[in-house]
Amino acid sequence: MTKTRVLTGITTTGTPHLGNYVGAIKPAIEASQRPDVDSFYFLADLHALIKCQDPKRVQQSRLEIAATWLALGLDTDNAVFYRQSDIPEIPELTWMLSCVCAKGLMNRAHAYKAVVAENEELGHQDMDKGVSMGLFGYPVLMAADILMFNANKVPVGRDQIQHIEMARDMGGRFNHLYKGQYFTLPEAVVDDKVEVLNGLDGRKMSKSYNNTIPLFVSEKKLQKLVRKIKTNSLEPGEPKDPDSCTLFQIFSAFASAEETATMRTDYENGIGWGEAKDRVFEYLNVHLREPRERYNALLEDPGHIEDVLKQGAEKARAEAQPLMERVREVAGLGRFV
Repeated sequence: MTKTRVLTGITTTGTPHLGNYVGAIKPAIEASQRPDVDSFYFLADLHALIKCQDPKRVQQSRLEIAATWLALGLDTDNAVFYRQSDIPEIPELTWMLSCVCAKGLMNRAHAYKAVVAENEELGHQDMDKGVSMGLFGYPVLMAADILMFNANKVPVGRDQIQHIEMARDMGGRFNHLYKGQYFTLPEAVVDDKVEVLNGLDGRKMSKSYNNTIPLFVSEKKLQKLVRKIKTNSLEPGEPKDPDSCTLFQIFSAFASAEETATMRTDYENGIGWGEAKDRVFEYLNVHLREPRERYNALLEDPGHIEDVLKQGAEKARAEAQPLMERVREVAGLGRFV
């Protein structure tokens, strides 16, 4: 059977929330269990340093994100699960790709252009104020992440499609310069069926909006957060629109089709907001109870997580080392004997 190689990176700058689970973690874990998929999942901790220079936050986020994926059932026998920083070949390939990547390509990167536009709006004379070389060149690091393992497909949001196109450009340029097919040119996969959850205030659930519901908060904290979800002023008995309601959206992202249909009927029949919030909390709490227990146990046993990631790094480097030897050789950096 020919397997499709799929690669996904998880930036380690925060605590995973319900939106991360629905939009990225759940479909990735399901894909990792398919026999026709060769899955590579990594903690993008080198990327985290671009925006976060708080060592404790980066370290804690790496631990929490690794524990989250394991608690939710990632099959590390089927999938390669590793820390980006454990693969020294990745920064080496980043440099080699930087040497074939046009600066003009980086000038067009969305993140860089956004900072330049903000500086212009604020009237700064220096259009590069606040721009580190990490921010400017991080599409090259992302290209190295992908090309290192010759991924066929990279699931991304629409805002990340540009980076996959850049990876294709760099991989294609290297192949052309050194006259060979060293790198597979990846395809971006955007799944429009993957739901984007709203947060407590009705906007997209995001750490930057401070409106998230962390996946594995305590039962008491989960209840408190669900009760904070913004609703309208309709009274009990008045029909409510489920399709414009964050509560309903979160419930339906976890519930079965039958359970969702029942809740929809209750909305039409005028369920009170207090009852709806209690029902959403109770459903989430039951759904998350077992993985929450596994997550907390994993946090108490960081040695186990370390062992899992070391094994993943060994698998990843078994792929990365031969490729880098070949790349060094064709670029003139091979051994003399």
